[in-house]
Amino acid sequence: MSSAWEKFFSAAQTLSAAGPIKRRLATAYGTHLASVQYDEIPREVRDEFLALGSSLSSVPPLRGETAVQASVRKMSDHEAAMHALRIVNLLGSMIRLQLHPRQPILRAVNSGDD
Repeated sequence: MSSAWEKFFSAAQTLSAAGPIKRRLATAYGTHLASVQYDEIPREVRDEFLALGSSLSSVPPLRGETAVQASVRKMSDHEAAMHALRIVNLLGSMIRLQLHPRQPILRAVNSGDD
């Protein structure tokens, strides 16, 4: 399993634990996903991952908190649940891509010897 897979799996486990959704989301992203590098993510889901990261770090932090904690603090429980669902959906997409990788598109090349 790749490092990104492991981090997404750990984030999903954190999201499935008991406790308030905002705390679980902040922990799942801050602990497991914030360190995932862009090039570790399959191309097909990179934009969604970047959008998630932007959403979860959009609020300037107060003293003693991270941007993730500040952003999640400002969310409603419903918004936090939607972001948690995005993480689970990204994991699902990564699994599907691993099981059914893209096939290269082969194109005929005209050598000009007609």
